[in-house]
Amino acid sequence: MSALVFVHGLWLTGIESGLLLQRLATELGCRTHYFHYPSVSAPMPQVLEDLHSFVHTLGTDRLDLVGHSLGGIVVLRLLENYADLPPGRAVLLGSPLKGSRAAQGVARWPIGAAILGRNIEAEVLMPQQRRWDGRRDLGVIAGDMSLGLGRFFGALSDANDGTVSVAETKLDGATDHVVMPVSHTGMLFSAEVAHQTAQFLAHGQFAR
Repeated sequence: MSALVFVHGLWLTGIESGLLLQRLATELGCRTHYFHYPSVSAPMPQVLEDLHSFVHTLGTDRLDLVGHSLGGIVVLRLLENYADLPPGRAVLLGSPLKGSRAAQGVARWPIGAAILGRNIEAEVLMPQQRRWDGRRDLGVIAGDMSLGLGRFFGALSDANDGTVSVAETKLDGATDHVVMPVSHTGMLFSAEVAHQTAQFLAHGQFAR
C-alpha cells in the first residue's frame, strides 16, 4: 500500500494537516502521515536527515509527498538530496520557492531573524533561483486570496495568498502549477485544494 507524508510549514506542527490528510486518504486510498520538525531551530541538513529516516520507517513501495509553505521547500530539498526514495509524486502548497518578501519584511524587525529561524534565513530570505530536475512529477499549488498577516510585512502588490505571492511559488521545471482562490492557511482546509492535490498525485497533473 502506498504512503503519503505531509511536511508542515514555519511555526506549525503537522497536526493542522488532519482534515487535508483525511480527505487525501479517502480519495487516494493510501496511508497518510505527517512529519514534525523544529521549524525554527533545526538546521536544514538535520531536518532532511530526520525526514529521510522517517520515510524509510514506513516500509512502503510508493511514497507521495505534500509540503505546505516552508514544508514544500523541505520536500524539494529532500528530493534533491536523496535518490533512494520510493517512487511517487510531490505537491507543494504555497511554498516561497523564489524567496519571500513577507519574510524579508519580518527580518527587518530587531528580533525578526530569530523569530523566523535559520531555515527561513538560509532558504527563503534571499531571492532563489531553483530548478526542478524532473526526476519525479512535482506540482505546485498557489493561492490568490490575499488574507493573512504576511501582506503587512512585505510589498505584496501582485497576486498573493496573504503571505506568499503567486510569482514566488513558481518553480522552473515543475510538472504543473495551478492558482486557486485560497489563502496561505486556508489551503490546508480547502476541499478543492485537497481534490487538486489528489488529482496530481494520482495522475501527474491538476484537473482543468
